[in-house]
Amino acid sequence: MEKILIIDFGSQYTQLIARRVRELNVYCEIHPFNHFPLPDSDTVGVILSGSPSSVRDEGSPRIDMSSFKGRLPLLGVCYGAQLLALEGGGSVEGAPSREYGRAMLSVVEPSDPLMQGLPSPTQVWMSHGDTITGVPAEFRVIGSTDHVRVAAYHIEGEMTWGIQFHPEVFHSTDGPKLLRNFVMDICGCSGTWSPASFIETTVAELKERIGDDKVILGLSGGVDSTVAAVLLHKAIGSNLHCIFVNNGLLRAGEFDDVLAQYRGMGLNVRGVDASERFYADLKGVTDPERKRKIIGRDFVEVFNAEAKKIEDANWLGQGTIYPDVIESCSVKGPSATIKSHHNVGGLPKEMNLKIVEPLRLLFKDEVRRVGRELGIDPSLLGRHPFPGPGLGIRILGEVTAEKVRILQAADKIFIDNLRESGWYDKVWQAGVVLLPVQSVGVMGDERTYESCCALRAVISTDGMTADWVHLPYELLAKVSNEIINKVRGINRVVYDISSKPPATIEWE
Repeated sequence: MEKILIIDFGSQYTQLIARRVRELNVYCEIHPFNHFPLPDSDTVGVILSGSPSSVRDEGSPRIDMSSFKGRLPLLGVCYGAQLLALEGGGSVEGAPSREYGRAMLSVVEPSDPLMQGLPSPTQVWMSHGDTITGVPAEFRVIGSTDHVRVAAYHIEGEMTWGIQFHPEVFHSTDGPKLLRNFVMDICGCSGTWSPASFIETTVAELKERIGDDKVILGLSGGVDSTVAAVLLHKAIGSNLHCIFVNNGLLRAGEFDDVLAQYRGMGLNVRGVDASERFYADLKGVTDPERKRKIIGRDFVEVFNAEAKKIEDANWLGQGTIYPDVIESCSVKGPSATIKSHHNVGGLPKEMNLKIVEPLRLLFKDEVRRVGRELGIDPSLLGRHPFPGPGLGIRILGEVTAEKVRILQAADKIFIDNLRESGWYDKVWQAGVVLLPVQSVGVMGDERTYESCCALRAVISTDGMTADWVHLPYELLAKVSNEIINKVRGINRVVYDISSKPPATIEWE
């Protein structure tokens, strides 16, 4: 399988480079600069990412390029271009003024393979504090801006290029064309890595790896675990044993509805209603981190108890996706913990199960494409992300069965209205938050003193950043009116217009 190797020097845009390559139906892998594999027979090209570091600093990221430079097509982006220039005998200096944002690139060599078909000038996105001030004779300048003479270059005699700008970001108008030139024309990729080919290859690998063993997988009703389950089922059939735990914090009717869908798909699934246990253990707890940890602990213990009933199971299936894999071995290590999350991977060591993660190579949008190819119901594939602790972190303060009932009713009204109005599929994630705030209201001739809830709807690509959705006032008014009229316990509705960052998508 042909692949592009992306070496990550810590840029915030590295995952975006990978997404752009994947959009060309070409497989690629991201590896940190301090732990990357030597190119194998499948590697057809290498990309060096940008970095928050300065190539001039002592201790800045450096690598041995002897295994691929001059042997494989190579593209250095921003820091990668500066590193190639510096190690090639050129000079890199601090720019007189840092260059961030849009710039106009003039194509100096329109016949160069990397520049072919690009208009001149073309808008590009700059994000750097250093600039390449001098290059050896064999470095031919193929693109310049008003402030950066060496904005793009080609090393003669090699299939090596460097660009000072970021073609992967939206603001580089012809960035997709430049990357296509590199990946398809220079590297010679065929662009045949598709959902169908991924399924065929993955199912064959799962059959060979697992054989006649049994696999246990925790289903959540979400996209990742569902697609992982269907892939595993396609490979090993009834040897896949799925467990769907109801923690009492799911959306209204979700446990029964999703369980019925899973069984309709032919999955061997066991539903476990542990609601009362979760409610009992959450009684009196108000701290959000304690709530998350209790919910995570209880889930693990319930799952473990059910898993032990399955004799001779050797594998634990998980819906891990590629951003999780990248994060676990990133340049800077795992990100600072903003909120803890429970995961099936936290199961007790005494279970002694081997891990199988059929989606670990895919981004979220690719998981959905694979799901469509597998014929999974669009209503499951199109579901919004839902937090592992469920409504437990959408009830601020103590969680009780009564508060869950109130929130489920309000949430159903909001989600149903989003679906009916055509907004559901335009939104990345939506839900209702029950606040520990009571306010005075008037219903009929009576005074009320009931709770306030907040509506939350955001748009995002991967959940790392998000912005609030500008829902129509008429829709918000309809939702507010229905919640206040139909949900006993709520007399006030507000709309959250905070972006991430600085806010997070969930309130707890």
